Amino acid sequence: MPSSHHIEQHYMQRTGWLRASVLGANDGIISVTSLIMGMAASGASTQTLLITCIAGLISGATSMAAGEYISVKSQEDIEKADLAMEHRELQRNPELELKELTHIYIARGLTPELAHDVAVQLTAQNALEAHARDEIGINDNTAAKPLLAAGSSALAFSIGALFPMLSILLSSEQYVAQTVMVVGVVSLALLGALSSYAAGTSLLKGSMRVCIWGIIAMLFSSWIGSLFNVTPL
Repeated sequence: MPSSHHIEQHYMQRTGWLRASVLGANDGIISVTSLIMGMAASGASTQTLLITCIAGLISGATSMAAGEYISVKSQEDIEKADLAMEHRELQRNPELELKELTHIYIARGLTPELAHDVAVQLTAQNALEAHARDEIGINDNTAAKPLLAAGSSALAFSIGALFPMLSILLSSEQYVAQTVMVVGVVSLALLGALSSYAAGTSLLKGSMRVCIWGIIAMLFSSWIGSLFNVTPL
């Protein structure tokens, strides 16, 4: 017998953590791998590459966390200011706010009578929530969560940066640059497919998009590093 409850798990519910996690992991792989590629092209030793990788992981993770927190915190501050403004208007001009909500529902296709009834009922239930959702566009799925975004970015960056680090540790010294690049491209392809799966989009397109930009960054870093080659003649 079919259930009377029909609950859909929409992809928008994953927007907050998915964006921060994908951005962090992608940056961890590309930036640290490109950094290692540039240093390797300059003739740096394996020990130097490993130290550089560790430094890149630590600085990158903390930088991602700080940047993401500040960015999302600013968004949260704007949301709070808008909600405070809306709360004041609801106290001062409740009738005008009710008309405003009614016009929003009319614009979405409801008849004036039904739009008014819906606005009245939602206002009676929770006026601020109704205006936050339907007028400002703030809801639980899209609301800013600074700490979650910062933590997700830092953790994801660290995980992404582990791939080039393991490549250095497990590769022979003469093939370290090639190993780092191959592992970097493969890990980017997997990340692109994983993020596309979580977002409900094409796995192939997601992988290709990430891989192409990653390869460009790695090759460019290698070229810049080769200009400062320190290998003794």
